[in-house]
Amino acid sequence: MSHSKLLTPVGNAQLTFKNRVFMAPMTRGRSKDRIANELTATYYAQRASAGLIFSEGAQISSQAIGWTNTPGIHTSEQIAGWKKVTQAVHEAGGLIFAQLWHTGRASHPDFHNGELPVAPSAVPFNSQAFTDEGIKPSVVPRALTLDEIQATLNDYETAARAAKAAGFDGVEVHGANGYLPAQFLEDGSNKRTDAYGGTIEKRARFLLEATDAAIKVFGPERVSVRLSPRIPYNDMGDSTLEQTYMFVVEALEKKKVGILHFMEPPALPEGLKLLAPEARKRFTGLFVVNVGYDQKTAEQALESGLADAVTFGSLFISNPDLPERFKVGAPLAPADQSTYYSGNEQGYTDYPAFSVA
Repeated sequence: MSHSKLLTPVGNAQLTFKNRVFMAPMTRGRSKDRIANELTATYYAQRASAGLIFSEGAQISSQAIGWTNTPGIHTSEQIAGWKKVTQAVHEAGGLIFAQLWHTGRASHPDFHNGELPVAPSAVPFNSQAFTDEGIKPSVVPRALTLDEIQATLNDYETAARAAKAAGFDGVEVHGANGYLPAQFLEDGSNKRTDAYGGTIEKRARFLLEATDAAIKVFGPERVSVRLSPRIPYNDMGDSTLEQTYMFVVEALEKKKVGILHFMEPPALPEGLKLLAPEARKRFTGLFVVNVGYDQKTAEQALESGLADAVTFGSLFISNPDLPERFKVGAPLAPADQSTYYSGNEQGYTDYPAFSVA
């Protein structure tokens, strides 16, 4: 596969990625004390052949927690834990971005001493929370005040500074999958009538200001924003979906954001319009696609000009040396879904690299 475009470098003014096989951010549930550890470092270093690794979501504050055994990136202890990870990845020749995560309403009172999770609006929704005691039904959140919104945006900057102190090469603002920035963006979850709700511009404000916080710390080229307009996870929905997301894409273009990480499969059910091609036309930075791609469809996305790189999730779980396997045409190992969140090395660091022998 020496002709593979997936295996060619790509980059911007600040960063050069050795290939276009990027590793998607994936929650793995191995941080029992909310701190990345030696096992985390081993896991990411094993996958350092990726052109770029996006870390699992890291909470920007204690208020942002919404999933069991996930790491944060806002305390000195957490910075020290992540330093082990970035050092291991860099020593293995890789690059890694920290994904800044606030779950918003997709949390549960169990994580907040019985207090309600926060959101743009107190809107009932149908989803589940992964708590320390197992899966529980989501609850109706409480609406953030304007002062709390500003404090949360400050938390994004604090987390970005923590990521820089920990040695990350950049950060990604998690604006996808029905978490807090997406909750502000989509009108199914945002019923506000103040400066952060109503028009598309006002609903987009939180996500764009969180992005500004990341840019303030890292500069635009080292910032990625992840969007998922067609992913209904966490009971999301928007009445002006295409207009909403194209407004955001154009705003990110104006900010000269380095990477737009766009979650949309290569094909959609009949009647649904693919939005990635429209987003690509409006964005001149690195356009990265994700969800359901394999080597063949990824190559097609690159050759057609749709994308500059592709992120792979489950394939990287069970194939730590995925770019090399693509290069030599090696078989791909299947991932064991039962160990995605097992809490130990099983299904985490015990997948071997490919060997001809």
